[in-house]
Amino acid sequence: MQFLWKYVDDMVGKGLEISILMELLMYSAVQMVPLALPLAILISSIMTFGSLGEHYEIVAAKASGVSLLQLLQPMFVTSALICLFAFYFSNYILPIANLQQGALLYDVTHKKPALNIQENVFYKGIENYSIRVKSKAKDGQTLYGIIIYDHSDNMGNTKVMMADSGSMQMSTDGNILMVTLRNGSSYEELHQGRKGRYTRPMVRTQFAYEQVRFDLSEFALKRSDKELFKENKGMLNIWQLQNIMDSMKVEIEERHEAYLRSAGIYYTIISDSQNFYKAYPAAKAVNPELIVGPARMAQCKAQALTQTNIIKDIFNVLKIEYGMKKENIARYKIEWHRKFTLSIACIILFLIGAPLGAIIRKGGLGVPIIIAILFFLIFHVLSISGEKMAREMQSTALFGMWLSTLVLAPVGLFLIYLASKDSVIINSEVYKKAWNWMVSLFAKRNKTANPTT
Repeated sequence: MQFLWKYVDDMVGKGLEISILMELLMYSAVQMVPLALPLAILISSIMTFGSLGEHYEIVAAKASGVSLLQLLQPMFVTSALICLFAFYFSNYILPIANLQQGALLYDVTHKKPALNIQENVFYKGIENYSIRVKSKAKDGQTLYGIIIYDHSDNMGNTKVMMADSGSMQMSTDGNILMVTLRNGSSYEELHQGRKGRYTRPMVRTQFAYEQVRFDLSEFALKRSDKELFKENKGMLNIWQLQNIMDSMKVEIEERHEAYLRSAGIYYTIISDSQNFYKAYPAAKAVNPELIVGPARMAQCKAQALTQTNIIKDIFNVLKIEYGMKKENIARYKIEWHRKFTLSIACIILFLIGAPLGAIIRKGGLGVPIIIAILFFLIFHVLSISGEKMAREMQSTALFGMWLSTLVLAPVGLFLIYLASKDSVIINSEVYKKAWNWMVSLFAKRNKTANPTT
């Protein structure tokens, strides 16, 4: 639904087929898998172990000598397999889906609106023509008071057709619109260069029946070549991303060397000064202006200042270009790391969900869902924040993309430790007792401070 609301303005009124809309929705659903899969693992692990804890099956297993870690092993192996599938999905299937959706969405947004001739409104959707009808019958095909301006000669309103009534009919392939005119006339101004500059000859024709054909092939959805979109970072796998990043690094080095060579020609003033001191060794101990004269010294200073400004401009351009290249490389690095972080998130959220379920000892769709959504929001916010820092060059792509993993992995290990020790950290009775103890302690202090009361 979010996809439809986002692009509704680009789709309404274009006569798109249901198959095109379903294809776009399918690609959009594929893009949601990397986000939905970790959440599904988190919820399922909390609900599973919460149900086991609620029915005292974990207690029975521990009484039989089976530890919590041994109970976690089969599901951990399953999560690892899901992690491998998630990596395969994000590295191979997701880029193809992004490519297909990007190309199709480009074609849809650039498609012309469907033919829709309204009453008393000039319709200019057909190239080189302007059509106006006074009224339309209920069947939507019979027209009255038809005016057609032909601008195909690019000479203004020199060709006009008018008819009392008519009808529209599409060809079987939908590429031709046939408009049949009845009881009308046509007007055409003849252009004869300077010869007809003042006379303005005109041809007027009366007709009882006339048929006009309009080419509607431009209204059809034209599928673009997908090779035009394959360089987008979201449509590449890790090896393609790595090749592009290596090419960019080589290009940066080549551009840097080229700028150094171009700047080297402006250092002639240094070699000139070195030759001067070789010719006049004693000039190092005195003011050079006394030897070359004030005019020559002023000329040298002006030349040196000009060359210094040119070199400064060269390196300012190099700095800007280098920054843009580095920012572009950072974006490709973000996509490269995303292939791994989305799959590792399946294991991290399992390590959080399974011990949480064992601690809260509640199954079903109540408390487990609330806690799962809370932890997933933390994971999602950390992921978005880290990616934003990496994109804005405030941190490296490695740190930004793995920030959520670095924060939540210790949390998962700590929860496993608590669950293995039968912790009651999320038991409501513990918090009630702590609250009552704090209230009684505050009451005692208040009574001690005011003995008269």
